[in-house]
Amino acid sequence: MSYNTIIFDLGGVLVDWNPEYVFLKEFRGDREKMNWFLNTVCSWDWNENQDAGYPLTQATEDKVKEFPEYEDLIRMYYGRWEEMLGYTHENTLAILKQTIDDPNLNVYALTNWSGETFPKAIAKFEWLQWFEGILVSGDEKMRKPFPEIYELILSRYDINPSEAIFIDDNQRNVAAAEAIGITALHFTSAAQLSKDLNTLGIAITSTS
Repeated sequence: MSYNTIIFDLGGVLVDWNPEYVFLKEFRGDREKMNWFLNTVCSWDWNENQDAGYPLTQATEDKVKEFPEYEDLIRMYYGRWEEMLGYTHENTLAILKQTIDDPNLNVYALTNWSGETFPKAIAKFEWLQWFEGILVSGDEKMRKPFPEIYELILSRYDINPSEAIFIDDNQRNVAAAEAIGITALHFTSAAQLSKDLNTLGIAITSTS
């Protein structure tokens, strides 16, 4: 099968983002208490709601009403969000660069990300300008793994699903892409991604 399109996820694949960078310090190194807070108060599910376009200010106020005893910590979540935005995964970036340089490939990004915070990522990572297009869930008011967001990127950029490869570190999102006919790769490391892409006929030089 011949592929002409690569669609990258961002967080966990190309970008490091972790609330631990803020909250482990606030909990004085007590990882158990920090994990309880991030699993119970400012949980992943709660953050994903903002990735689908719910306003950050409203989300914060909702959570403060629910857990008033943790108000200061809750306000830190988006108040200090930039501190959670870490580094570029350089080995994966090298793979991205090779796909960008391939004249036979169109390269896009599909990310679960708040539309309010994504401009900060654009300001920090100049390589985000390399993509032919980026579909940000928060701007579209929909998110992975729901099929509508995959269908949207296909229609917006006139992508044939049978000619596209999607890369994501979340197996749930990989399965959703596969369900609508996109070849999807579960990202675990840059080295494995290089092997997987080569198997699919995309010539990538290993970066690790």
